[in-house]
Amino acid sequence: MSEKNLAFSSAIEIKDKIVRKEISPVELVNLFCDRIDSVDPKLNSYLTVDRNEALKAAKIAEQSVIDKEDLGPLHGVPISIKDLEMTKGLRSTGGSLIFKNRVPEFDSIVVERVRKSGAIILGKTNTPEFGLLGHTENRLGDHCRNPWNTELTTGGSSGGAAAALSAGLCTLATGSDGGGSIRIPSSFCGVYGIKPSQGRVPRYSGIPAPVVANQTSQSGPMTRTVRDSALLLQILAGYDPRDSIALRGQPEDYLSAADRNLNGMKLGWSPDFGYATVEPEVLDVTEHAALAFQEIGCNVNLADLKLDNPHDIFLTIFGANILITYGQLLSKRNELTEYTINWLENAKSVTGMDYAKALGQIDIAKDKFNELFDQYDLLLSPTLPMTAFPVGTPPSEIDGKKIGQFWSYVQFTAIINLIGFPAASIPCGFSKTGLPIGLHIIGRPGDEASIIAASANFEQAHPWANKLPPVS
Repeated sequence: MSEKNLAFSSAIEIKDKIVRKEISPVELVNLFCDRIDSVDPKLNSYLTVDRNEALKAAKIAEQSVIDKEDLGPLHGVPISIKDLEMTKGLRSTGGSLIFKNRVPEFDSIVVERVRKSGAIILGKTNTPEFGLLGHTENRLGDHCRNPWNTELTTGGSSGGAAAALSAGLCTLATGSDGGGSIRIPSSFCGVYGIKPSQGRVPRYSGIPAPVVANQTSQSGPMTRTVRDSALLLQILAGYDPRDSIALRGQPEDYLSAADRNLNGMKLGWSPDFGYATVEPEVLDVTEHAALAFQEIGCNVNLADLKLDNPHDIFLTIFGANILITYGQLLSKRNELTEYTINWLENAKSVTGMDYAKALGQIDIAKDKFNELFDQYDLLLSPTLPMTAFPVGTPPSEIDGKKIGQFWSYVQFTAIINLIGFPAASIPCGFSKTGLPIGLHIIGRPGDEASIIAASANFEQAHPWANKLPPVS
């Protein structure tokens, strides 16, 4: 197998080769670090790469194979970690100039579980400051750039993770999603990502901070294949007492879910949720993909979903939570990005009445989705209203209709964070200019398994992992 083929192999394939001693973890770390050195100057997908520590971990992993020890599910497999996660002994910037030299003494829950699985951390992937944008720019360096066209954005806030995966600079990646931050870059970069149900993957960084209700944010897997995401989600999911909203009970067997038959499954298709505006080409590709589920045994029908635009609800909830978390950093505004300052300043006007009203509107939206799921097993929609846009310049207009620059790309994703339901973005086609387009698959609370089942069946019928970007 060529080095490039190995770089684009699935995590499951690579783990199997490690166990059979066909490839060593040390060889893998060197392979990926060499590729990062060669390719990433064009992409800026990593903020920190730690070859020395990765090689130390790889040598230990290699010896464990030789000694025939019990091996973890990702033993020796190279992984990247989004730089919003704290990593013990490894620079963790949060995408912020303020924390450019921070080296934590602890791991977040996500990183604890990644290390326990046996995976080897290559480094930390790029993110906007504190994950506050749906495209990846900060004051630590150049924009993160899309491997399909480096003049275009990766999306965000897990933009570095998506770019690294798409270009073959890691085998697996962790992302997090507070308004679409896994699904946006997955759609723009042509990879698979799933935002789990609220509380499925515990959120605890270890950093002393004010107690804040986690209304929207969830960590989750980003991969090139569905089964790799199923495996990584199995590792990340499960109760931890350090997160007060962590779901109790045993998560389902997600790898087994990937083998389910879809015959008779009822799917609803919504082109706009009742308020969104979508580029005609994106709508055409995603609707065609939705109807393709009929070929694999599903019933697909137009869903009667008419929601009020949740723009103001999201800004109220997300902004207020940001203010209590990061408001003290306004004293260092000369080191903050302009968008972080704008978030914090605008959130100061949110009143308790505004917040209470927004929570009530979320309950109404949940009820409408629950009513829909009385009829359907899953809901399909476009992941995004557009393909990737030029770095730093999100569109303010779609199909002739004026949309706010921030809201233009989160029209389908942010509402799912507000209601806490699980959702994935799967690659489903390309634009006429060769840019990836994602299909959004949304499930009932707690039902990641059905999303994975549908995703795996679609992937088998319409594979995408063999399509590589120009920068790879």
